[in-house]
Amino acid sequence: MDVASLQTVYSQFQQSVLPVQVGIEVLGKAKNLAETQGAQLVQMLQQSVQPHIGGNLDIKV
Repeated sequence: MDVASLQTVYSQFQQSVLPVQVGIEVLGKAKNLAETQGAQLVQMLQQSVQPHIGGNLDIKV
C-alpha cells in the first residue's frame, strides 16, 4: 500500500466517524438538558405541595 492509498482510506474513515461523534455529542447534550429539566420539574412539584391544606375538616351545623 502506498501513502496516497493510506491517506484516502484514513480520510474516508474520518468522514464516516465524524457524523457519529457529532451525533453522540448532541445526544449527550439533549440527555443533560432532559435531566436538568426533570430535576427542575421535581423541585417545582415539591414546592407546590402544601401539606397543611386539607389536613383538618371543620364542620358546623
